[in-house]
Amino acid sequence: MTRNFNAKKVEMQFDEYFKLNNQYQEISISPTQERLPEFKISSKKLIIDFKDSLQKNTTYVINFGKSIQDVNESNILKNFTYVFSTGPHIDSLSVSGSVTNTETQEKEKDATVMLFPLKQDTAFFGKKKPMIFTTTDSSGNFSLGNLHDGDYRIYALKEPSPDRIYNSDKELIAFSKDPIHLTKDTSGISLRLFKQVPDKFRIAEKRFDQDGKLLFVFNRPLKDPSVKITYPPNLDDQKIVDFSKNKDTALVYMRNMDFDSIRVAFAEQQKPLDTTYLRKGRKETFTRAIAFRYNLDQDNRLKPGNDLQLTSNLPIETFEQSLIVLAEDSTQATFIIQKDPNNPKLFKLKSRWKQDAIYTLTINDNAFTDIYGDKSKKTIKKFQLNKPENYGTLSIKLNVPDTSKAYIAEVINQSKSIVKTQLFSKNSTLIMKDFPTGKYRIRIIYDANRNGIWDSGNVKKALQPENIWLYNKDISLRANWDTEETVDIPREPVTP
Repeated sequence: MTRNFNAKKVEMQFDEYFKLNNQYQEISISPTQERLPEFKISSKKLIIDFKDSLQKNTTYVINFGKSIQDVNESNILKNFTYVFSTGPHIDSLSVSGSVTNTETQEKEKDATVMLFPLKQDTAFFGKKKPMIFTTTDSSGNFSLGNLHDGDYRIYALKEPSPDRIYNSDKELIAFSKDPIHLTKDTSGISLRLFKQVPDKFRIAEKRFDQDGKLLFVFNRPLKDPSVKITYPPNLDDQKIVDFSKNKDTALVYMRNMDFDSIRVAFAEQQKPLDTTYLRKGRKETFTRAIAFRYNLDQDNRLKPGNDLQLTSNLPIETFEQSLIVLAEDSTQATFIIQKDPNNPKLFKLKSRWKQDAIYTLTINDNAFTDIYGDKSKKTIKKFQLNKPENYGTLSIKLNVPDTSKAYIAEVINQSKSIVKTQLFSKNSTLIMKDFPTGKYRIRIIYDANRNGIWDSGNVKKALQPENIWLYNKDISLRANWDTEETVDIPREPVTP
């Protein structure tokens, strides 16, 4: 906080030995200098040697980010700044607020909050690091001090490997649509992080897996996607395509693997998106082992009223029911197994399930044959029928604040998975019948464009994500019980 600073060097004495980590990435000086200062360590002392002349009557802020760490345990001295002025006045204005994850509605710690003078706002899109920044604390709060009056843009960024540059589709971004006119201390800034949906489609990852399937990962989910094999010719009708639930990954199985290169075209709602190549050895071999997963809970219990579902890791061509045995306690049980006509990986096993019986499903050698001719190995699966009293019914009365708007209600279980969704625009009741006991949360999406899904934002287009409100109460569903809950939805907040 020195005024009328006119030295060429600063020496800082610490109370223990320390080291500098990623100093050229972490340390910044505002206003920026063409030639960065030199930072040297001598015992417990940090020496800052300025290489450029300092401007007159200017407040300088050196932000050390996360660069300073103690030697013994690598503890970080977070958000440490060194401030001085070459004139009689030190800029003292501040900006503070909080950062929230839009989808989870939880406060986000260790997010980088960045401030750009309005005249330098293009620096954010030019992939330049900010000169004014800080990170949020464990409660998602931030504070930026020693600011000069003026107009600023503010952003927040949550990165897997922080470099303070928005350069990946996987990073979370937040922004305020309106600039900050800083003439006095400004508090209460609320920034909402979201994962931006890329404007341009891109295949983020592509490969042959060890079992021979082609894996494609997209940079965004697709609406009504399709795949076509354009080379080699006459192979398109032999493919089997399996899209992930949110349509951002495609698995392609080829019955005929006699090729050394393959060209795959992707389309969305019948509109071409992209074409890509993959190569392999014509005689290359792959390792396959048929395996199944079942629609059982973590205790290997089947929900009453359900068929046993077997989902294979590979598309199945044929199966022999005579090689499949279902035992009820020590007695052989009758059953029917059916292949899903629309999914070559899915089978349904039907039987008259009994309470308290212990079932053993034995799949003997060669019972299933995949599309490549591989045979299944012997596997045994034991399970029981769950008790009806371990399920309950939940009725949620949803009271809307404005019937002219559309809403989406999502019910989330303890694993943070969405188990029920309902669209509505007037007072409604969401009913969950025969759901497992446990705690559930209610999340409301304000569906501004009425398309039935949550829409993310876009920084360049200055579009904020659709608002989400999380009911701040766990709803407990008890065994063999009908639970009722009334949820009064608040009016949609105005997003700056």
